[in-house]
Amino acid sequence: MPVQNSDVRDIFNKMADLLDIEGANPFRVRAYRNAARTVSGLTRNVSDMIIENEDLTTLAGIGKDLAEKIREIVETGTLSQMEAVEKRIPSGLNKLLKLETLGPKRVKILNSKLGITNLQELKVAAEQGKIRELEGFGTKTEKSILESLQHVKDKEKRIKLLEAQQQAEPLIAYLKQTGEIKNIIVAGSFRRRKETVGDLDILVTCKNGPAVMKRFAAYEDIRNVVTRGKSRSTVVLRSGLQVDLYVLAQVYYGAALHYFTGSKSHNIAVRKLGIQKGLKINEYGVFKDKERIAGKTEKEVYGTVGLPFIEPELRENRGEIEAALNNKLPELVALKDMRGDLHSHTKETDGHHSLEEMAQAAKEQGYEYLAVTEHSKRVYMAKGLDSIRLAGRIKEIDRLNEKLEGITLIKGIEVDILKDGSLDLPDEILKELDLTVCSVHYNRNMSKKDQTERIIRAMDNPYFNILGHPTGRLINERAPYDVDMEKIVRAAGERGCFLELNSHPDRLDLSDLHCKMAKEMNVKIAISTDAHSRSDLKFMRFGVDQARRGWLEAKDIINTHSLNELKKILQR
Repeated sequence: MPVQNSDVRDIFNKMADLLDIEGANPFRVRAYRNAARTVSGLTRNVSDMIIENEDLTTLAGIGKDLAEKIREIVETGTLSQMEAVEKRIPSGLNKLLKLETLGPKRVKILNSKLGITNLQELKVAAEQGKIRELEGFGTKTEKSILESLQHVKDKEKRIKLLEAQQQAEPLIAYLKQTGEIKNIIVAGSFRRRKETVGDLDILVTCKNGPAVMKRFAAYEDIRNVVTRGKSRSTVVLRSGLQVDLYVLAQVYYGAALHYFTGSKSHNIAVRKLGIQKGLKINEYGVFKDKERIAGKTEKEVYGTVGLPFIEPELRENRGEIEAALNNKLPELVALKDMRGDLHSHTKETDGHHSLEEMAQAAKEQGYEYLAVTEHSKRVYMAKGLDSIRLAGRIKEIDRLNEKLEGITLIKGIEVDILKDGSLDLPDEILKELDLTVCSVHYNRNMSKKDQTERIIRAMDNPYFNILGHPTGRLINERAPYDVDMEKIVRAAGERGCFLELNSHPDRLDLSDLHCKMAKEMNVKIAISTDAHSRSDLKFMRFGVDQARRGWLEAKDIINTHSLNELKKILQR
């Protein structure tokens, strides 16, 4: 079985979790987490890189030791060092860290005092009221644990879009090698670019259906073949992801693509329009009585009910049908519209490349500018900058800009919003910058009222430009902090501030619904990657996908403008 990037990521994250529980050096723990993040974000399979004898130490955060560990995982499917750690610490404990209420110290207490080694034992102890009796826990914590356990159960049903893409792309390439395929596409929530995906629906038109089905069933990453037929087969990949392959006649392709792309509620709305016109619409086409009148393309399907083509990202029955009927569909932003990235880090803090290396990578992306926004001093684990170091950084960027060609570095900072709503650095240094990204990293458990007031108070600072990752969520890992987003969006508009759509596939924060809310309230968005390495800059694609789901157009986004226009926009 080939080792996937997600396998390496999971082993490194588990290693970090177990070491964290054991109380290991925090920098050692962080190294494993950074390596997991690097590998999971690669566009290529790390197994292929090993086979081609590529130097893994060129990857962000991967030194010689971690490179050897990756090689061991690829070649053996496991990591001997982790097996040694598991002899000291029950391996199931790492899953307890997925609960936001629990940190390494609490997990260790639960294990030592109650003998808890897995989520099921934790659930039983919480239901029996044993956890509240432990020092430092209490009834409130016990209740939060039970709520978090339900959240973990729900989130395990879907995987992040990036992970789905990493599993879909090699499978598509493998199927294309038959030479029989004319059209092949992944439909469903994957095509609609939802932030999480439950399964994959692959549609194919081809010359030789049986040959394609035979090759599909022989894919080496399959755990088991559920069904195998002439027009449909279902398999489960080793990761647990279900994949359905449909072989279609070319004449059905458009209708099937529309049907399997969804969403279900969108399709129902389209079918209702068809019924009003005496039409029947299904995955085989559009029918008038028994005559098939359309279905070869999606455009044909929409045309029969009086609609223009509707982009897949909009198909959620959130007003797109009405907008289409009234010729008011948005002209959705595209990746080519992006002129620069407004959130990035270098190795001066917790990034992995130098200023010049990040500038060159941004230039290769076709950008006009890149904002360098190191962490401020509050984020001490990331070696955040104080005023003195930031002043030096400003001078360094000015010197580098004098020799750079085709790209300009913007002087910025990701400054922490402190608990009282003040910013982590004084105005005297913030006024020397081109922009600030202001973020919440600590004190996430404040009440909704206090958290909202904290952020709005920060926006009152005249040097506040962009609210970074506005809800603080990590998809499938950490829930958003409790905040009134409607009040936040309104406050941003009133103060001339902007909201970040953080493109990292783990965040995608803002959500699509909050993007649409911002658009309706005329508040502009910055789509940024929060890049910690050169390769992270490619995550812009995921941010643009999310923006499209939120109905955003180029005019709604500040970094679709030229550098000169952007500087004017940022002036409060």
